[in-house]
Amino acid sequence: MIRVVVVDDQGLVRAGLVSILATQPDLEVVGEAADGAEAVPLVRESDPDVVLMDVRMPGVDGIEATARLAECRAAIVMLTTFDLDEYVYAAMRAGARGFLLKDAPPEALLAAVRAAARGDALLAPEITRRLVEEFVRRPAPGSTRPERLQPLTDRECEVLGEIGRGLSNTEIASKLFLSEATVKTHVTRTLTKLRLRDRAQAVVLAYESGLVRPGES
Repeated sequence: MIRVVVVDDQGLVRAGLVSILATQPDLEVVGEAADGAEAVPLVRESDPDVVLMDVRMPGVDGIEATARLAECRAAIVMLTTFDLDEYVYAAMRAGARGFLLKDAPPEALLAAVRAAARGDALLAPEITRRLVEEFVRRPAPGSTRPERLQPLTDRECEVLGEIGRGLSNTEIASKLFLSEATVKTHVTRTLTKLRLRDRAQAVVLAYESGLVRPGES
């Protein structure tokens, strides 16, 4: 059972999200909050697997609440009616696992919750485009490995690049001619060495460090 907390300052929106989640036998809503200030203690106490977090809320917004919950195990999926660059990048930097627009169909929302619970990063196509555009203005990757990546072996650095390109462990294993178990080990060691919480933060770092060029596939 995937335990979910819903955070949104609009009561009707919260009710709608809860109704969608309630139709699924593998999902359980364990709490609701009207803003980030309420969400932080609620998440810490209820220990959910996934938090659906609105970005724009009065007082403590979703990005600030996400940052305050960085030490919690819950995967946070940001929900918003906007796809502005500053929200996307700030949310990812704060530790959000996924980012979806509120007009996404119910099946996309449910897929996002399940993906987040599995530990996958999930971005709507519109959000992916915005995030990539953020890095288009950055310098192209050079031949020297960035200082932040120095702790990694060559293979781990290679795996990080493939994570940045959006590949799953199965796809990375196929591309690099490795077993999936070996790739999983490399991913775990990479996240540990770089002190990254999850694959979403790994994607951001891969672009920030210039390891991946915007538009690569």
